[in-house]
Amino acid sequence: MIEILNPAQLDRARDTGTLVADILHTLKSRSTVGTNLLEIDRWAKAMIVKAGASSCYVDYAPSFGRGPFGHYICTAVNDAVLHGRPHDYTLADGDLLTLDLAVSKRGVAADAAISFIVGDARPAESIAMIEATESALAAGIAAAAPGARIGDISHAIGTVLTRAGYKINTEFGGHGIGSTMHQDPHVANTGRPGRGYTLRPGLLLALEPWVMADTARLALDDDGWTLRSATGCRTAHSEHTIAITEHGAEILTLPMDGRHPAASQAGPSDFVSGTTG
Repeated sequence: MIEILNPAQLDRARDTGTLVADILHTLKSRSTVGTNLLEIDRWAKAMIVKAGASSCYVDYAPSFGRGPFGHYICTAVNDAVLHGRPHDYTLADGDLLTLDLAVSKRGVAADAAISFIVGDARPAESIAMIEATESALAAGIAAAAPGARIGDISHAIGTVLTRAGYKINTEFGGHGIGSTMHQDPHVANTGRPGRGYTLRPGLLLALEPWVMADTARLALDDDGWTLRSATGCRTAHSEHTIAITEHGAEILTLPMDGRHPAASQAGPSDFVSGTTG
C-alpha cells in the first residue's frame, strides 16, 4: 500500500515527527556511561505515553521477527545494527549506540534513528561510519523531489556509502510511512536512477542508510529480533521521515528548535544524531 497524505494529515505528520525527534534528542542526552538499555526503553515509554502517542513497536510482529517486539524503542550497540531489542546491558565508554524510534499520534506515524558514541572515547572508525550514514541520508533527502523516482534516492544514498568504502546490504532499507509504520514503496540503500515509483506531493518516506564496517552480511541474534554484523564489526544507522512537497522534501523528524524545511539545504549538521554522547 502506498498512501498519499492530504494537508491535514501532513500537519499531523509534522507534529508526530517533531515528537519522535524530541524524544530521541532527550534519550541521547540521557544515554551516558552506566545507563542500562532497559532504562532507555522505560524513558521512551514514559515520554510516548505523556504525549498521548503510541509506540509502533510494542505489538509489532512481522514475519522477520519472533513474536511481538515488546519494547518501545530499538537499542542497538556496537555490532548490532537493526531491530535491537532492549535488554539488560549497561553502556560503556566508547560504545556505539543506535536508537531507532517509531511513534504514531493522531493516526500518523513517524520514524527516525540516530547513532552516536557514548562517553568520552572517540574511535575514529566509528565516527567516520556514523558521518557516512548521515551524509548518505542528506544525499537521499536532496534527491527526493516531486517527479523524481525511488531509484534516484537509492542511487544517491548508495553513491555516498560506496565512495566511503562500505558494502551495502539490500535486505532492509527505507520505506513508505503514513497511517502505519511500514508501507510501500521500499527504498533500498543502493539502486539505479530513473527507476521505481514516481514521487508525488503528500508521500511520506522513512529513509535509513545503515552500514557495517567490513561486511554486508547480517546475523540474527538469539532474541529473534536483533540483527548484527556477521563478522562482529561495528555498525551505524541514520534515519529521517520526510514528506514530499511541491517544493522538495521536508524533513519531519527534526527537534522543535531545529526544523528544516528544505532538503536542498540539509547536511550532517542538521541531524539530531551527531558523533558525541
